[in-house]
Amino acid sequence: MFKDDFLWGGATAANQFEGAWNVDGKGPSIPDMCTNGTRERAKLFTQTIKPGYLYPSHEASDFYHHYKEDIALLAEMGYKCFRMSINWSRIFPTGMEKEPNEKGLEFYDGVFDECLKHGIEPLVTLSHYEMPLALGVEKNGWLSRDTIDHFMNYVSTVFERYKDKVRYWITFNEINAGQMPMGDIISTGMVKGYEGPINEITHTEQERYQALHHQFVASARTVMLAHKKYPRFKVGNMLTFIAAYPVNCDPDNILLANKYMQNMNWYCSDVQVKGAYPYYSTAMWKEKGVIPNITARDLEEIEKGTVDFMTFSYYMSICVGKEGEKDRVSGNLTGGFKNPYLESSDWGWQIDPVGIRWALNAAYDRYRVPLMIVENGLGAFDKLEEDGSIHDTYRIDYMRRHIEQLKLAVSDGVDLMGYTNWGCIDLVSLTTGEMRKRYGQVFVEKYDDGTGNLKRRRKDSFFWYRDVIRSNGREL
Repeated sequence: MFKDDFLWGGATAANQFEGAWNVDGKGPSIPDMCTNGTRERAKLFTQTIKPGYLYPSHEASDFYHHYKEDIALLAEMGYKCFRMSINWSRIFPTGMEKEPNEKGLEFYDGVFDECLKHGIEPLVTLSHYEMPLALGVEKNGWLSRDTIDHFMNYVSTVFERYKDKVRYWITFNEINAGQMPMGDIISTGMVKGYEGPINEITHTEQERYQALHHQFVASARTVMLAHKKYPRFKVGNMLTFIAAYPVNCDPDNILLANKYMQNMNWYCSDVQVKGAYPYYSTAMWKEKGVIPNITARDLEEIEKGTVDFMTFSYYMSICVGKEGEKDRVSGNLTGGFKNPYLESSDWGWQIDPVGIRWALNAAYDRYRVPLMIVENGLGAFDKLEEDGSIHDTYRIDYMRRHIEQLKLAVSDGVDLMGYTNWGCIDLVSLTTGEMRKRYGQVFVEKYDDGTGNLKRRRKDSFFWYRDVIRSNGREL
């Protein structure tokens, strides 16, 4: 059974949820320059705002003006924890200022105060795909080593400001996204000179892994700062965990699946949890033609700045094998071969509850630090009935099946801190920019054409999850 202080809750990201993109001194972030898209048509990144295009993050779900109402809804569900992010460009509009924007700091003061008033522990992601646009355009994002210092100025500012309000922090959201082409825009912010679909940007592997290395150094310095000045803080890492199975028992496919797990899931967390690049990194770099610029000081800081706990998103699994053996399927930032034993969501993501137990056991066996699932959920079409109800039984089924596997992982011996499902209040989809791809237990009346009155409505899953939390997972 889950421990008594298990952190039940939900998760959001400022760029997908907050809105108010140019209010009270906030500068534009890279997501603010992304148009909406669909499953078939990728979002566009534009260097300037283009007439005739919809930029969904500009209003999103307007948490900025609804945060008291929204946090009250989370409290009604019995939340112990709310995972959210700070929008870097709300604090430093270009990311490069010396002094912060006081209005931005005051906003998060209000959010944290409201959480604590309701007994909700904030879990704050420092960088959740929210790089200031100016840093991306002028410095090419994390490819520049200068970005480390700008990030640390932001981190030191919010650490000091919220030292009595926030205990739990995450450095970078889904940091392994920096290894993927789409990550060039959303994660590492390498947008200098680029305009076009977010999935067609082309950087070299050398650039990707150099930018990722700079994030590793920044993450380590963040942990070191917390441990030195703020002993009550706990700092974690976060990656998107893609459980990868071989498509069959062919030994070559077993090796391919193992290699995928190393490259996609373990590479980043080995650095952040163990404090060193893994043994297989040299071979991986050689295969990719990568020679990263790594200083002795970098390695010392990475060794010292290991995280206190590990978190990850889990939505799906894939199969890995030789090309042509299985049909392809899409997924969270990546895809793979179809697993014939699994169902798929409305957006083609394979649903694999057992995989979350496997992932937790694999991670805990490897690292022996507390773990937390900070994203898990079902993106689906929700129908708003005439009486205002939303009967999302499919979401209840998805969550129930995954929480059942969390219970089993705990019985296996995994040290699990908590569970925050993704998109607890409807927000803009990261990959497609849609509102119709809904994840929450709270429906937001906002639509893909930009219309909607932003009214909040409780879905059936709202009441179900409330009972789950009240019973500490006993009632599913």
